[in-house]
Amino acid sequence: MNGFACKRSISVDDFFFDGLSRPGHTNNTSRASVKLATVLNITGLNTLGVSMGQIDFAPGSINPPHTHPRATEIVFVLKGELDVAFITTDNKLYSKSIKTGEVFVFPRGLIHFQRNSGNVPAAAIAAFNSQLPGTQKVANALFASSPSVADNVLGKTFQLRSKEVKRIKSRLAYNKL
Repeated sequence: MNGFACKRSISVDDFFFDGLSRPGHTNNTSRASVKLATVLNITGLNTLGVSMGQIDFAPGSINPPHTHPRATEIVFVLKGELDVAFITTDNKLYSKSIKTGEVFVFPRGLIHFQRNSGNVPAAAIAAFNSQLPGTQKVANALFASSPSVADNVLGKTFQLRSKEVKRIKSRLAYNKL
């Protein structure tokens, strides 16, 4: 089955969501906010293969490296300027600075990020070719999984001392609260 089980009765509210009508809070570690409009909050998207999101950036903030395993993403800058990039499977970085009115595409499943390197807030709309694109943040996947990845594996992978691995893990665990 592509999607969730169909509802027996529907209403106009199954096709409505006001969660993107206000800017997101950027008072967090990355100083960015991502709000998604997916089948989880718009049941009318079931089986339609589309969703979207709103990303708000404080000056100097980042939407950290992440991937969408089920979708390609296209980003449209509403205001400000963003440094955007993705990394291919052969570890080639494609990066560009984009500004208000410009668009950039992140291919499905590739690690990517956006950064506001400016001195003013920025905002973007993201569109996905999936009703539920999924998001996996790279740092969280490696340092905040449950059960956790062994410290010696992370230490050898990133050439970190055990103390540094534990510090990163505790910071990411604290930020989940």
